[in-house]
Amino acid sequence: MFRTIRNAIIATVMATVALGQGLEKGLEAFNAGDFATALAELRPLAEQGNSDAQLQLGLIYRSGKGVPQDYAEAVKWYRLSAEQGNFRAQTVLGYILIEGEGVAQDLSEGIELTRLAAEQGYAIAQSNLSLYYQEGLGVPQDYAKAAKWLRLAAEQGDKFLQYDLGIIYAKGKGVPQDYAKAASWFRLAAEQALVAAQVELGKYLLEGKGVEQDFSEAARWFRLAALWGDVDAQFSIALMYRNGQGVIQDYEETVKWLMLAAEQGHVDAQYNLGSAHLDGLGANKDQIVAHMWFNIAASQGSKTAATTRRTLEKDMTPASVLRAQVLARECVAKDYKGC
Repeated sequence: MFRTIRNAIIATVMATVALGQGLEKGLEAFNAGDFATALAELRPLAEQGNSDAQLQLGLIYRSGKGVPQDYAEAVKWYRLSAEQGNFRAQTVLGYILIEGEGVAQDLSEGIELTRLAAEQGYAIAQSNLSLYYQEGLGVPQDYAKAAKWLRLAAEQGDKFLQYDLGIIYAKGKGVPQDYAKAASWFRLAAEQALVAAQVELGKYLLEGKGVEQDFSEAARWFRLAALWGDVDAQFSIALMYRNGQGVIQDYEETVKWLMLAAEQGHVDAQYNLGSAHLDGLGANKDQIVAHMWFNIAASQGSKTAATTRRTLEKDMTPASVLRAQVLARECVAKDYKGC
């Protein structure tokens, strides 16, 4: 459920504000791929106790850029930085120890380091600590604490964490179930262009779940997500055009979005495309093409499509049925594209 930002740690620590000209030069050299200069600038500062230089030196040995990869040396520098309260170093070292990345696993120390960073307000550490409580990794499983740390991290504005928190409130996992709060967090993430959140918010608005029902706004969020290629959003906006909910009823728009969803393998879109061709609504009235889409949807497990296909065959000639079957095989072979 949770989205961990572990993989972003290396990139994040490189964004540390440079303190001092030597540190700045070292960072610039590292980013430019001049690892010899980076080491020459950073090592003296690290040896003098500069926690940010120690942090960067840990990264260098961890990544093996400009030096042989050496986890023991990386941990040494991360630890020196962490001991000075550097929350980024605490977070990275905590992760390394919890995962046993190149060193002996130490869940107890890894959790404590992560907690120290989280208590300083570092969102990545808070997110990771939330995940550890969710999984019961190194700590007793505790959904309430998982929700607490995730909320603190989400409040700092990360759209993925906002979405995750929305899911927490929607499911009532570690918090009382609250659709209004779920919708609120989905909206924050949706406004930052997180497609999954746009789809969830659209569903809440369509159903009036935790928010006042608003077909027009639901259609707006579905359309935005659909434009990014989200298959569920494409199908949802197609239905809204078919039913005239929040938009002017438009069967051609319906078929356009159904086609896009069907090409991604959405079985209900494929079935509805068959219906559109069967009825001639927004598409050419064509029993053969309708049968093709019903056949394809049935092959993906749609019992309704299978029943409709059998009923349709009673009004078709054997030659037409065979032609439709050939088209269905060709369409599947093309991965539903250009059918």
